[in-house]
This record gives sequence, C-alpha cells and structure tokens, in this order.
Amino acid sequence: MKLLVTGGAGFIGSAVVRQAIADGHQVVNLDVLAYSANLANVASVEDSPAYVFEQADICDGDRLDAVFEKHRPDAVMHLAAESHVDRSIDGPMAFVQTNIVGTAVLMQACRAYLANHPEKAAGFRFHHVSTDEVFGALGDIGQFDEQTPYDPHSPYSASKAASDMLVRAWGETFKLPVVLTNCSNNYGPYQFPEKLIPVVVLNALAGRPIPVYGAGANVRDWLHVEDHAAALLLVLRKGELGETYCVGGNAERSNLQLVHAICDTLDELFPARAPHKDLITFVTDRPAHDFRYAIDAGKIERELGWTPSRRLEEGLADTVRWYVDNEPWWQAIRQRDQSVGARLGLAQAK
Repeated sequence: MKLLVTGGAGFIGSAVVRQAIADGHQVVNLDVLAYSANLANVASVEDSPAYVFEQADICDGDRLDAVFEKHRPDAVMHLAAESHVDRSIDGPMAFVQTNIVGTAVLMQACRAYLANHPEKAAGFRFHHVSTDEVFGALGDIGQFDEQTPYDPHSPYSASKAASDMLVRAWGETFKLPVVLTNCSNNYGPYQFPEKLIPVVVLNALAGRPIPVYGAGANVRDWLHVEDHAAALLLVLRKGELGETYCVGGNAERSNLQLVHAICDTLDELFPARAPHKDLITFVTDRPAHDFRYAIDAGKIERELGWTPSRRLEEGLADTVRWYVDNEPWWQAIRQRDQSVGARLGLAQAK
C-alpha cells in the first residue's frame, strides 16, 4: 500500500512511518512541523525510495488536494493532532482548530480525491487514531471498551471526542470508508520531552526536581509506541469498516509507581547519583485531572489477533536507556525551545 500518514514526524506518527516502511509499504509523511514534530524521528527512513515527506497543514484544503493528486495514496493514517492536556488548558483554540477543523478538512479532501479517482475507492481506508481520554475517568475498577460512552473532561479530550464523532458521521453520511482506534498512554523512544516519562528522565539526569502531580495516585494503562504502531497498521489492513478498536498495553500503573520504576533504572545506570527518588517533588494537580484510565483490548485480540509484545518493566527500562543514549536528540529540542519540559496549564490551576 501507499499510505498517507498525517503527523508522521510526531511521536506515534513517526513510529507508524518507520514500521510501515519496514513492512514494505510506501509512505507519504504529511506534517506541518509544529513544535513537537521532529524530522529526526524519521531520519532512519528518509533515504528510503519508499518514503516521501510533504510539509502541509491539515487545515489547508487546497494544499491537501494537491498532495492527494500528486501521490494518490491507497489509505490515510490520521495521527496529526495537538495532544498535550496541559497545553490545551492554556490554549484550547489550537486544539479546536487542528483536531476538529483539521480532521473535517482532511476528510473532505479524501472525499474529493475518491470522487476524482473512483478506481481507488474500493480498497481505500481512512484510519482515525484517537485516545482513551475521550471516555473520561474510571474509578478503582472497570475498563474502557468500544461501547463506553464519551465523557471528555479537558479541551484536548473534548477536541478528540469531537473528531471521533465527525469521522463516524462522515462514514455514515458520505460513506467514507473509516476505521477508528482509541489507545491508552503511549511511551517509548522519540517522545517529545513535555510528557511524563521523558520529563522524569531528563529532570533526573540533570539533578532537577521530578514533578509529580497531586499525590501521584492517578492511574494509566501504558502501551509501547511500537506495539501501538503494529496494532494501527493491522487495523488499517484488516479492521472492519465503520468499527472502533480499543488498543491498550495491559499495564496499569499509578504515576508514582511509574516514576519509581524510572528512578530504579536510573539508579542502576548511575549508582553514584542514587537514589533518584529523592528528587521527586509533588506539585499542584492540574484541573480536571482524570483519576484512572484502563483499556479492555479484548476486541482487537479476538477479531484481529493483536496483543502487546512488550512487558512494561522491560519496555520502560529500554526507554530510559534510549533517552540516556540519545542526548543529542533531546538537546537539539531544548536548544530550539528552552521552555520545553516546563510546567504548563497553570493559569487555571491557581
């Protein structure tokens, strides 16, 4: 297949690009190169004859039309999104524009493309990649699945919920051949250093306080980004049109448990600086911080045969070592923007 991957220079998108190339697909990486995008994430495939990069904004319909006409893809993997909850508190309208308006503009471009090239319609797919945050929060028990009602609590999750609904509507009304996935928290190499795991690792390496929201009791299900990429490509190929698949890592941990595990790995790597747990500092919680997320990934396992391949302990330790071994990657990001990793979303927390 020739895949058009939106947001392919981002964290999850770049993992999809790398995996798709490894699987023998052709890839058109379409990315506007906003603050969290990084072409270094796809440097390993940039010289492949199967890879092409196009800088474009998914809100620019004319530009999208030109890209579709030039490359004539067989499928779209839609990962372009604003995704940081704290940033959505400080600047919600960027999330509305990219995640809602951008998704609608992209689907309209797909409709125009298929109308102009009906020979592509039979096998075409539009795969919309979303988050478990659209479901809201869980208590101490239970899991999200494909039937869970939507109950978003942040501008980020509300914008993703809206985009999910638009995709379903375009599928029903305009017969756009869509599939959707909702994933749990991702981790792994190349994650932009504003998210929890890279922030913890990089602060600890620098001997700075490790910020933990509230009491660190919030629980997340953790999914390695490369397992997620494999699941996404499987759903694209074999998922039933119009269906949603929840993708999880079967690895629930509280934020504090996760931070402790990172510190334990750093203690092994740098025993002279141990214990890194001494750097943990509890900070004011963010507004509307959902208590617990957990995914029931039974449907994708039963219907498509997918399960995560990495245990969290193994994948997390490998991720910590990746950040230790790839200082030039994250130092280049920090040199571009000295505010990376600083606390955001404080305006409404006061």
